[in-house]
Parts: sequence; structure tokens; C-alpha cells
Amino acid sequence: MTDREAKDSLFGAFASVAKALGNGRRAEIVDVLAQGERCVEDLAGEIGQSVANTSHHLRVLADVGLLRTRRSGTRVFYRLASDRVGELWGALRDVAVEHVAEIEVLADDYLGDREGVEQITAAELVARLEKGRVVVLDVRPVDEYAAGHITGARSVPLEVLSGLAGSLPRSREIVAYCRGPYCLYADDAVRLLRNRGLRARRLDTGYPEWQRAHLPTEVDPQPVGASHRGS
Repeated sequence: MTDREAKDSLFGAFASVAKALGNGRRAEIVDVLAQGERCVEDLAGEIGQSVANTSHHLRVLADVGLLRTRRSGTRVFYRLASDRVGELWGALRDVAVEHVAEIEVLADDYLGDREGVEQITAAELVARLEKGRVVVLDVRPVDEYAAGHITGARSVPLEVLSGLAGSLPRSREIVAYCRGPYCLYADDAVRLLRNRGLRARRLDTGYPEWQRAHLPTEVDPQPVGASHRGS
């Protein structure tokens, strides 16, 4: 093999990672798996694809080393191969936001009118947690909360929030968070809480970003807030 051929092969191998992520469904899979491992069937429901199509996308990602698997009985669970994969996805998303003009328009189409959905930064939330001045709600599905969550956060998946809103304290601010800045769960939670007369904001990022910043997290395999999954 010539030097040129060897270099072509090397850079082709680098590019194989970008090629694997060069599909919206696979990017969404990585975004979901940044919350914790999931089985094929759950992922298929999340991305609106058949199990067969989802399995194909998972194989593409696994073949380049971005995913790992484990088997439990007849079910196969997938997870990100390392924290670096989550960092790569976050960096790719941030670069797209900064340099792809249509991202803002597409995000607005997806997220809708965010007027009234105030945000709080991670640094601000840390300060409020230290002073005990805030109630933090994790509005992701229960299994994602169980895989890891902000220390002290309460698991209240969006579909049960309406029934629990009346028990939340009116004397303290409520902060909801979910999967990331482009996740609807936290926006919808803030709207619901504010309509009930509660002071509520959303974290401007999500759990993966909080974790990557080495801010306080914990794992709770038996979350208290609810006993079934979100949509």
C-alpha cells in the first residue's frame, strides 16, 4: 500500500463515523441513547420506525463502534460506546446551530411558540439548589430518570404532571428539565405549571449536558414520581 492509499484509508475510517451519523434517524437514536440504554423495541417507538428499520440503523452505528450492546433474555439493549460519543453528538448539534441557517427555522417549527417558556442556566440552577430555593422536576420517561438524573430531582413524567401539579409548593420556583434544548417535554411542563399559577422555568440544556459538565448527578433504580413510561 502506498502512502497515499494508506492516508486515504485512514481518513476514510475517520469519515465513517460522520457517515454513520449522516442520517436523521440515527442522529435521533444517539440523542435518545445519551439518556441511557434502551432496547430495540423502545427505540423503534421513539423514532417512529419499524423494529426492522431501527435494527438496521443500530447496526450501522454499532459497526463503526459508536454503540455497545448487552442481551437480557430475548431482548437486546443498546448504549453509547462512551461518553465521547455523547460529546460528539453535542458538538455536531452545536456546530449545526451556529452554521446552518435553517436550523433556527426548523427548531421554531418543531418547538412552537416559546413565549412564556423562560429558561435558567445550569450555573443558575446549581446556585439555587445550594440555597434550597428550587424544586427540580425531571419530566423525562421514568427509565431515563432511573439511569441517571440531577441530584435531588423528582421524577414526574410529563403525562402525570397535571395530576401532581396541585401538590407542588407555590412558595418555591420550579425548574423542569428533559433530554436537551430541543426536547419538548420541559417546554410543555413549564406551560402547564404556569397555567396553574406556579412559578416555573426550564433548564436551558438537558441531563446529558448537565452530566458532561460534571455537575451533581445520582442514579435511582426505583424513582418515586411515577410508575410508567412517558411517550
